[in-house]
Amino acid sequence: MNIVETIKAGESETTEFKTSLAEWRDVVETISAFSNKNGGIIFIGVGDNCEIIGVDTGKNTIEVLANQIKQNVDPVIYPSIHIENMYEKWVIIVDVAEFVQKPVFAFGRAFIRVGKSNQKLGYEGIRNFALNTSKVYWDTRPCTGADLGDIDEEKLRWFLKGAKYERRLELDPDTSVRESLEKLDLLRDGIPTNAAILLFGRDPQRFFGHSEIRCARFKGTKPLEFIDMKVFGGNLIDQREDAVEFVKEHIKLHAKIVGLERVETWEYPIDAIREAVTNAICHRDYEEYANVQVRIFDDRIEIWGCGYLPEPLTVDDLKQSHRSILRNPLIGKCLFLIKFIEHWGTGTNRIIDACVAHGLPEPIFEELSGSLVVTLRKMITKESLREMNLNERQIKAVLYVEEKGSITNKEYQVLFDISRVTATRDLNLLEGKDILKRIGKGKRDLKYVFK
Repeated sequence: MNIVETIKAGESETTEFKTSLAEWRDVVETISAFSNKNGGIIFIGVGDNCEIIGVDTGKNTIEVLANQIKQNVDPVIYPSIHIENMYEKWVIIVDVAEFVQKPVFAFGRAFIRVGKSNQKLGYEGIRNFALNTSKVYWDTRPCTGADLGDIDEEKLRWFLKGAKYERRLELDPDTSVRESLEKLDLLRDGIPTNAAILLFGRDPQRFFGHSEIRCARFKGTKPLEFIDMKVFGGNLIDQREDAVEFVKEHIKLHAKIVGLERVETWEYPIDAIREAVTNAICHRDYEEYANVQVRIFDDRIEIWGCGYLPEPLTVDDLKQSHRSILRNPLIGKCLFLIKFIEHWGTGTNRIIDACVAHGLPEPIFEELSGSLVVTLRKMITKESLREMNLNERQIKAVLYVEEKGSITNKEYQVLFDISRVTATRDLNLLEGKDILKRIGKGKRDLKYVFK
């Protein structure tokens, strides 16, 4: 695409327009944003509507702009700057390449290009940039204080047998611990990596006390009163199955006769739970002193990871085809070898498909308190609502919202021929149980929808 076609296409993730050199500070911030993403071109002398406005230029114009960039960008970069005559008007073109050593700062702050805008990176984004750029991932570092004696040989043998069967790994299960770890890239100068200790350590919590899964069954729909709670330590492979077994202990197993056979079905798809737990332990940020959590409520199961999604993934990406971006590549590689993950970015899609095939609503993916949370929800039925101690009016109202999308206080009054006071009391209780929430302002626009 030539320059004219690029301008006609408008602003984008790799194209920015500035009307004059008076906006030089914005130009510098955009240079930071482009350098930290995929590069881009800045046109100075072009309006937002793609109109060629032109700028006044002198013999020192490019030199002055280059110095402004040099003085305010860290590390110093040297974008290509030149002037083009377009329709008898001068346009300054700044061509910025993606910079290898990220992040690039402007005025002491780091920016990244998102769509047509520049967004400031916070601490977490800057730290992830630095780690990803240096390619020194946390799980690839040698585990301080560990040696080969900290490896559980039996668990390593089990893994090698599984990898040989699932992925035809050409590594004999009887190979020595040292050679096995070397072949798996889990040894650094004779020291097991952090990934090796988490996967095959005799006591991983001696080195990483927070590398546990906390599982709890709560009473009702809020995390207030425990019915049961367990903390699972040990290696990641065992933790995964321990967490799934805990869930099985606290969800129902339904049975029905199909033909002449008795068929048993869990109220949630176990494959979806196992996938969500696997994703949490594989993609968590182990430098955060937090635990993976599995929270079971009357109406849902929540699986809390640790850390934001790796950039540039977003929550919306998880609902469609997306790349597999590993925060812990060695852990991911080993889990792939025993078919715990597939390396295709399809794990969240399998969770969605499993829930829908099970007759449940689509799961919810969201980032809360710096963590990715996956929520599996029960299908709303009269039986499940009665278990929540709702009266008949409230049960019918919830089913009404499921069908219509929302309900107002006035609709509630008319539906059940009751007073506004009674309707308000019923709706407030549904809101207090985290079933419905209020949206809109004022009596006319206020309505209740699912939370």
